[in-house]
Amino acid sequence: MDVTKKILLVDDEEDILEFIRYNLEKEGFDVNVAHNGREAINVAKQIKPDLVILDIMMPEMDGIETCQEIRSIPEMEHVVIAFLTARNEDYIHVAGLDSGGDDYITKPIKPRVLVSRVKALLRRSPARGGDDSGVIQSGPLTIDQDKHLVQCNGDTLELPRKEFELLVLLASAPGKVFRREEILDRVWGQDVIVGDRTIDVHIRKLREKLGDDFFRTIKGVGYKFEF
Repeated sequence: MDVTKKILLVDDEEDILEFIRYNLEKEGFDVNVAHNGREAINVAKQIKPDLVILDIMMPEMDGIETCQEIRSIPEMEHVVIAFLTARNEDYIHVAGLDSGGDDYITKPIKPRVLVSRVKALLRRSPARGGDDSGVIQSGPLTIDQDKHLVQCNGDTLELPRKEFELLVLLASAPGKVFRREEILDRVWGQDVIVGDRTIDVHIRKLREKLGDDFFRTIKGVGYKFEF
């Protein structure tokens, strides 16, 4: 790779740190580690990583709190954050997304799958729609892609990365039905292994923040944006 990507890996289990670090360094990534949330925040400030892989269940400060703290650092507002977890409950997924997380890596994970997931997370290729100014306007909704901001009915919202990318994709073609496969490909990348529930959780969060009027569910197919 032309530019070495910096990854911050955070977990309180040494064997997991070593396993993931070894496999990512073999691929040429610059991997830094932290053993708890407080240490992770300090390391993140120093190295400004391209990707943070963050365990949820940790002593001192859990992954949810750590994610929120990292997101509050201005220069890391848009860093990609993936939670590393063995847990699969809906409320954990929702809490992680609410805190600013972009995705999940479920452990245990095979080395080749891990590397593919990491490469997909680092691609950072959100869909871009609207005019050359990077602004999409639809009724009371304004999406500024360059500033990564959304305004709706006079309120300014800063959405987590994947919610924002999903909104941009749908709003870039009002009335078009985006199939689930296309949404996964365009927002999460072909190598990222996520299920329909991931899309549904993101849509639900967008509806909570922007209202139901913008989004239509096409059962068995996907979603479309309307106004």
